[in-house]
Amino acid sequence: MTINPLMPVYGRCEVAPVRGDGCYLYDAQGREWLDMASGIAVNCLGHGHPHLVAAIQKQAATLMHTSNLYKVPAQEHLAQRLVELTFADTVFFTNSGAEAIECAVKTAFSHHYAAGNPHKHRIITFSNAFHGRTLATISATDQEKLRKGFEPLPDWFKVVPFDDLAAAEAAIDDSVGAFMVEPIQGEGGIRPASPEFLKGLRALADAHGLLLILDEVQCGVARTGALFAHELYGITPDIMAIAKGIGGGFPVGACLATERAASGMVIGTHGSTYGGNPLAMAACEAVLDIVAEPAFLVQVREMGARLTQALEQMIPNHDDLFHSVRGAGLMLGLKLKSDSRAFVAHARSHGILAVAAGDNVVRLLPPLTIGEQQIRECVDRLSAAARSYQPAAAA
Repeated sequence: MTINPLMPVYGRCEVAPVRGDGCYLYDAQGREWLDMASGIAVNCLGHGHPHLVAAIQKQAATLMHTSNLYKVPAQEHLAQRLVELTFADTVFFTNSGAEAIECAVKTAFSHHYAAGNPHKHRIITFSNAFHGRTLATISATDQEKLRKGFEPLPDWFKVVPFDDLAAAEAAIDDSVGAFMVEPIQGEGGIRPASPEFLKGLRALADAHGLLLILDEVQCGVARTGALFAHELYGITPDIMAIAKGIGGGFPVGACLATERAASGMVIGTHGSTYGGNPLAMAACEAVLDIVAEPAFLVQVREMGARLTQALEQMIPNHDDLFHSVRGAGLMLGLKLKSDSRAFVAHARSHGILAVAAGDNVVRLLPPLTIGEQQIRECVDRLSAAARSYQPAAAA
């Protein structure tokens, strides 16, 4: 047998963490890394946060799972809490971001079906988006690396250029029922939408009877210094998918919707065996206890501003390598003048973990609990990595 017991779909690096503490990860030999990736924006409270750990331990000893055949009081409580914190009137809990997006798409389709418009079965999405890796979600992007090997794919989506309102408007026809967009593209390269674009999509949706779906799987849950990124733009969606940070490391997601948008989601239209189990709900409650506090959001904004400033001050010292910083809060992208993936790999040898993204961007997605010391360490370790880095020669 030549195949790995783990299906070989990941290009795994040499880092093998076995323990985490705050903003740091450690392997079995005790080697340390400053974690500026947070499991790709998942570990929003860092590693081993006492409030989150205690909540999970207590619930695990009480009740982990029953079934959605029965009432789940923990779901009802968390759903009410999210409704009170957001635009939404109703919530469906999932196990992941991709599942939350699937629910969002089904919610949009079922809305138009219930309204007597079953022909509105397409959604306008945007170039370089990442919405997940299910067959439906890879259909929603134009990224060849995600689609290759799986075509023909469902033709439910029309992909147009990101941040191009005129292109979005031109793509509207009688088959279109919704827009779906990341307010800040993550995997696409930490690319924030312009205010004019998101406000324009909201206006177009209202004018044409469409739904606006926001994918806040990566940019939501306090990552930008607002509880949800769309708050920075002064708009509200009809449907929103969240995951990653909402569980602080526990696998959970959710689809939030207005009553109008969820008009077709009735008994039997959707379901999940594990979605919304009491253990997941306890993790989410503990995360919200912390990140929904106004003082915590202020702290995220302040640390984001300080990290941004520190990175901008670093760039001139390595202007042959670094180009600029972009993003919001603690969802930042350091744009390189060469291959970001190669630099991310090199930076690991200097004790810092980051994530590569499109457009030669290094994603910096630290725990939202990061402090001044870790910000200094981040810049010091990036600078050390830059000093010893030799970009590959262009072909």
